[in-house]
Amino acid sequence: MPVTNEVVLRPRFKMELNQNNETLLKAFEDAKTTQNEFIVSRIDDHVFIKLPKQKQQFWSPQLHLEINEADNNFSTLHGLFGPNPTVWTMFMFLHFMVAGLFIAFGIWAYTNWNLKHDYAIQLSLMFLMVIVWFALYFAGSIGKASSKNEIHDLFDFMVGILEENGVDLNEKP
Repeated sequence: MPVTNEVVLRPRFKMELNQNNETLLKAFEDAKTTQNEFIVSRIDDHVFIKLPKQKQQFWSPQLHLEINEADNNFSTLHGLFGPNPTVWTMFMFLHFMVAGLFIAFGIWAYTNWNLKHDYAIQLSLMFLMVIVWFALYFAGSIGKASSKNEIHDLFDFMVGILEENGVDLNEKP
C-alpha cells in the first residue's frame, strides 16, 4: 500500500474488485463471529474494522471501508485509515482553535499597529500559535508512525477476508 504523499495523516486507497459488493459486505459481517482479533461493524455499504478496547491505544487506527457496486459482478472498495473519530474530532478542534487564535492575535496586532501602540506581544503570540500548530502536526505524524504495525494488521485482515471470498487483488476488472 504505497503512500505517495508523506504529508497524509489519514491514508486512503481504492481498489476495483471482481466480486459483487453484497457478497463482500456479507463476508465482513460474517467475520464478526469467526474471529476475535478485530471488531468489525457494518452499516449499509460501510464496514469499520478496529482493534478491541484492550489492545487500543490513544492513536490506534481504524479502517473504514466503503464497498460500492460497480456492475453486477464488480465493486469498488474505498478505504480510509484514521484514528478513532473522537480523537480525530478533538485533534481537528485543536487545529481550528489554534487557527482562530492566530487570526485573533493578528487582528489585535494590526489594530495596535494602526493605533501606533506596541504590538510585540501580539506578534509573539502569533508566533507561538505557529509553533503550537507545528507541534500538533508532528504529534499527529508521530501518532501515525507509532501505529504503522496496527495499520498493516488491519490491511492484512481486510486482504485476507477478500482473498477468502475469491477476490483476485492482482486482476484488474
